[in-house]
Amino acid sequence: QVQLVESGGGLVQAGGSLRLSCAASGRTFSTYFMAWFRQAPGKEREFVATISRSGGSVYVADSVKGRFTISRDNAKNTVYLQMNSLKPEDTAVYYCAARLGTDITTGVNEYSGWGQGTQVTVSS
Repeated sequence: QVQLVESGGGLVQAGGSLRLSCAASGRTFSTYFMAWFRQAPGKEREFVATISRSGGSVYVADSVKGRFTISRDNAKNTVYLQMNSLKPEDTAVYYCAARLGTDITTGVNEYSGWGQGTQVTVSS
């Protein structure tokens, strides 16, 4: 089972940027599809972005398209989420997730490995 540890969250003003990192250990990182989800207080966990095992395919939620970019470095066992033009509505705990499989998926229940989350707060 893969272990995931997120970092890079914090407090930022609207319009600012943050880069989240998720370091993985355990089974071979390159065998996992990776994703970012987020959960705001009182809301369900929602999909943000996902990336294929090689990094050749990505899918990003409409709510963050054009502002957020997901990438991975298999040599470093790390997946990233670059967040630009942040808005107050992006405030949430951001979670890194991993799954074994053969295709990209956005369903929260499809992911079996989760990090502990990192808080992102965007002030207006």
